[in-house]
Amino acid sequence: MPAKVERQQLLRQLLASHALHSQREVRDALADAGIDAHQATVSRDLDELGAVKVRGVNGSLVYRLGVEPGPSTARERLDDTLRRFVTAVASSGNLAVLRTPPACAHPVASVIDLAELTGVLATVSGDDTVLVVAEEGMSGAELAVSLARRAGIAPG
Repeated sequence: MPAKVERQQLLRQLLASHALHSQREVRDALADAGIDAHQATVSRDLDELGAVKVRGVNGSLVYRLGVEPGPSTARERLDDTLRRFVTAVASSGNLAVLRTPPACAHPVASVIDLAELTGVLATVSGDDTVLVVAEEGMSGAELAVSLARRAGIAPG
């Protein structure tokens, strides 16, 4: 059996990439990855990692890391986070560009990613800038207007 640190790292990855509804499903996913873990071990690992059950995209309860809330929770926090941290919004091509104070880009990108907004393909964050990539069929300008509205500012 891998060391606890390695097992928990794999568990973090599984929780981020799979909709695991029960400890049995967690055990099965670990087993598929070559790790045989007892139920007590899985329970302890989930507790130590701060995993909680949240509503998934389809409404069923799934395990997520406590610091990575599910989409519905992130959507509820999205507007507040954008209002607190976004100072300017611009666009170019299929990109919306959000400016933040230094060291604030990551929380903004994270909440956008977790909110799973329609029209958003991905985000890339630096220290004070977030690039939000629009999906095919949506322009960066349209996305910028939507995000600026949520942030309570005029797009630039």
